[in-house]
Amino acid sequence: MAETVRVTMPQLGESVHEGTISKWLVKPGDKVVEFEPMMEVETDKVATEVPSPVTGILKEILAADGTTVPSGGEIAVVELEGAEGAAAPAEAPAPEAPAPAEAKSAPPAAAEAPPQAPPEPQARQEREPAPVTADDKTESGEHRFSPAVRMLAEEKHLDLNTLKGTGLGGRVTKKDVEAAASGRASAPAEQPAAAATPAPEAPAPAAQDGDERVPLSRIKRLVGENMVKSKSTIPHAWQTQEVDMSGVVANRNANKTKFAKQEGFSLTYLPYVVMSAAVALREHPDVNATFGGDAILIHRDINIGISVGIEDALVVPVIRRTDSLSIAGIARAVNDLATRARDGKLKGDDLQGGTFTVNNSGTFGTLFSYSVIAPGQAGILTMEAIVERPVAVDGMIGIKPMMYACFSFDHRILDGLQAARFLVSCRKWLESLTAETPIY
Repeated sequence: MAETVRVTMPQLGESVHEGTISKWLVKPGDKVVEFEPMMEVETDKVATEVPSPVTGILKEILAADGTTVPSGGEIAVVELEGAEGAAAPAEAPAPEAPAPAEAKSAPPAAAEAPPQAPPEPQARQEREPAPVTADDKTESGEHRFSPAVRMLAEEKHLDLNTLKGTGLGGRVTKKDVEAAASGRASAPAEQPAAAATPAPEAPAPAAQDGDERVPLSRIKRLVGENMVKSKSTIPHAWQTQEVDMSGVVANRNANKTKFAKQEGFSLTYLPYVVMSAAVALREHPDVNATFGGDAILIHRDINIGISVGIEDALVVPVIRRTDSLSIAGIARAVNDLATRARDGKLKGDDLQGGTFTVNNSGTFGTLFSYSVIAPGQAGILTMEAIVERPVAVDGMIGIKPMMYACFSFDHRILDGLQAARFLVSCRKWLESLTAETPIY
């Protein structure tokens, strides 16, 4: 008899406790190969491909597309490849293959009724809610409500306790919240006042011929929720300083050919600005902080996130202990994270633990950007386009490569003086570089 294993949802990150299966890449009857992708999973942090943990034949999918499954929850049954397994699929098509698996797995859960097919899902249903509920109590203090679900429910003004969950173990998923919100919006015609809050959705009914409705991707939706949280909870303030990038340009020009030959990718200006932020954060640790209600938490490690564009969204992978790296080391980290982000190979941990963010909107030619602060951080530094401009130098007019450095900061943590001191440190470090400054 061929041996089967039950594949479970892996732990996709340090603080990620569930994932939503966005798409199965294989179907029952297909061969799965260990370490090769078998499905695409989305979490609150990242979308990624999940490889098969074993090689064999996929016999049954236990969690369909769109299902949110906690880490460790069963998602599929795979018949292991082997001498017996190779013959089994050919001789016994679909109906008979699951029978041994059910017969083997049913006795531990429901020993009295192994022959009947219906009790098996019921038995699984009966034994799953206990650990799921216990996990939720441990993580959030509430039953079956993930942080993303609670955030969406608050936005839609819904009481989660009134919703019936369709997720694994009866968990309330974001789809349940969205379905309840859309149902409520279409039901009462006499409540226009309540519809005033989600005003941005109003143009949808007024769509004209030829208009196209594009559903939000999960990442786009999560980013939007995060930005709403940021703007509604963080009092943003902004400062800008102009930076003479002559030394940075000279240093890059002196090193870019050798660097590209040695490293295999181009040296850009972003690592220089990230390094300036790391140096300034070391000098001004109050900027490397999180607002904690009745206290400010100043972080020991300097972990700088960098904004990376992927298709129609942005992700912010993190360079850990950035201040311990050289300019070349930061360049390697930026290239690695950006490449994996665009290839869809980031892990949940790559997007966690950031204490500050650097954004490079200047690559598109922007001159001023006041970016939204990531919740849990004190600020975000944006490097703008480097443009040759006429400037006054010792009473003379000269043409220099100039850049605006824009700083958005949390006014609960920093005041204008602290923000200015941080920006001055960034500017002075960038302006101190020469062609001879080592990058390794």
